[in-house]
Amino acid sequence: MAAKLAIDGGKPVLDAKTIRPWPVLDERDRQAVLRVLDGQFLCGGEAPEALALEQEWARYVGRKYCLATSSGTAALHMALAALNIGPGDEVIVPAYTFLASASCILHAGAIPVFADIDRRTYTIDPALIEEKISERTRAIIPVHLHGLPAEMDRIMEVAKKHDLYIVEDACQAHGAEYRGRKVGQFGELAAFSLNSSKNLACGEGGLLVTDAEDLHMRAGMLRMFGDEIDDETRLRVYNASILGYMYRTQELPAALTRAQLERLDEHNEIRIRHCDYLSEQLKGIAGVHTPYVPQECKCVYWMYIVEFYPEEVGVEDLNPEQFRIGMEKALFMEGVQLGQWQTMPVPEQDLFQTKMGFSASGYPWKFTEEGQRMVYRGEDYPNARELCRRYTAVVGFHPPNGMEVVERYAEAFHKVFSDLDAVRRHWQDPVTAHYRGSLFRAK
Repeated sequence: MAAKLAIDGGKPVLDAKTIRPWPVLDERDRQAVLRVLDGQFLCGGEAPEALALEQEWARYVGRKYCLATSSGTAALHMALAALNIGPGDEVIVPAYTFLASASCILHAGAIPVFADIDRRTYTIDPALIEEKISERTRAIIPVHLHGLPAEMDRIMEVAKKHDLYIVEDACQAHGAEYRGRKVGQFGELAAFSLNSSKNLACGEGGLLVTDAEDLHMRAGMLRMFGDEIDDETRLRVYNASILGYMYRTQELPAALTRAQLERLDEHNEIRIRHCDYLSEQLKGIAGVHTPYVPQECKCVYWMYIVEFYPEEVGVEDLNPEQFRIGMEKALFMEGVQLGQWQTMPVPEQDLFQTKMGFSASGYPWKFTEEGQRMVYRGEDYPNARELCRRYTAVVGFHPPNGMEVVERYAEAFHKVFSDLDAVRRHWQDPVTAHYRGSLFRAK
């Protein structure tokens, strides 16, 4: 007889409190932070820890230049501004991503144009990009989502054909590879996040990389109020020649990132091993689909995505969204840490429905006739919409957690799918099925 589900009064497969948080912090991180406290600098665009991090990350990714920033969002905005993308311009971005992939376009004064995603990879569908291109299009922002690289060969072909820039949003994909090359090598610029949930984490921060000296210099000015730097003394002139921002990082997070970078590849391999094992264990269960990773890609699994299909297991009284909600609650009660991080396609968010823009002015949409006529309809992005109905993100497979957590996760999936009647009875129970922020040292 199958064990009674936890949501139905049975014993959970594992105690979620035993799952340890990310990132892994040890004596190497403490020594890095103490190095700053014992030194002479706490901040500055050319402070030693920030400079060393920039050099090390540029070398790791395989780019000439890197700028450490206050966030991945700041890095994305700096990239567009360095390319002189602004009012009247349009930038193509996937319909399913984090808001910052699109809001950075608004911060630049340009207009986001959304393309639907590939249904298997969840990254932007290259076949749908070309139909979104207009005479105002200046760039494409492919997002390497959940740690999986976008299909860069085809995206670069489209960009070259139409003379468009590429800005890689690699905020979730530190160390991921496409055809043997690390993400961040393909666009004119690429942005990474250092948020505490990311594979390379310091709490908050970002990194911007490029091979172009002029883009590096311009982005550097944008990062620090638009101020000029004297070539000989390396001092600020306090003469802003362009509109800039305060997007610098600080020495403490820079030092912590350097310590974490030493273990990035090791930690990524643990994630990959855990996720590959879970996919293998779930392979025989009807009604659940595991992540698809193309042969040419190395996925580093920022999150592990599964989808639920009630039609495959004869559940006719629940639609896909209801079935997903029921599965989330049942699995969560078994101790699995999971939940949605995006609940709708980005263009369906209120910001794009109201188009209020800056200070409720309607800018930047009101800047052009095309922008004023632009309407963001959820039905135009059926793949992104369908994904949001069916998916959940499973977390907790990161180090220092070992294979025993992943084994319990697999056991929980098998247990829940063995009693779908209980899932149907309890799908409306008042259970908030979502991983806790403390799992990523956040609150």
